Amino acid sequence: MTVISLRRARVRYGPLEALHGVTLAAPGPGVTVLLGRNGSGRTTALRALAGDVPLSGGAVVWDGRDVTGVPAYERARRGLCLVPERQAVFGSLTVRENLALTAPDPALDAYPSLRPLLERRAGTLSGGEQRMLALCRVLSPRARVVLVDEPAQGMSPAVAARTYALLAALDACVVVAEQRLPPALHGRPAFVYVLRRGAVVFAGETGELGRSAAARQP
Repeated sequence: MTVISLRRARVRYGPLEALHGVTLAAPGPGVTVLLGRNGSGRTTALRALAGDVPLSGGAVVWDGRDVTGVPAYERARRGLCLVPERQAVFGSLTVRENLALTAPDPALDAYPSLRPLLERRAGTLSGGEQRMLALCRVLSPRARVVLVDEPAQGMSPAVAARTYALLAALDACVVVAEQRLPPALHGRPAFVYVLRRGAVVFAGETGELGRSAAARQP
């Protein structure tokens, strides 16, 4: 089992504090969901786990080891894969060249609609096509921790469902950030954290989410 966690994590952007002592843990294999509106801190929490933003307080712990001071590139070498919401592909490279950096054969099996696009430059693809291409990097057998911001953005419902089935099947600790619980996760085992204004207001299984008054409050 792999576990990555934030412990009383604080993140500041200049004078503004985006995370106010957030504590959460994501075990794997399995899916953990960070829910929240824009400005809730869900994306910042992902970036803090990846080492993409520094903590002003608290710690990031991976399999019992404090990795707060470990740079993002070193976390990537150890098997952490971050798929951000924006600028997640190399736009000047072709689809084929992007896939060559990850796992081309499993990727085309997962997203066969990319096959006729292999010679297209990634920057010319639609938003949903770019999302599929970006998600191909999580198929690397080296991935132990997978962090994805809005995995199914721009995808059709069928492709979104396939994407979440793909993420749930990974032998990795998977953490996704979403504004709302995706339909594809209804009925699937997953742990959910709801963030609001930089703090965790709910933590529990997906089945408990609808019964939580804290999760429903604006």
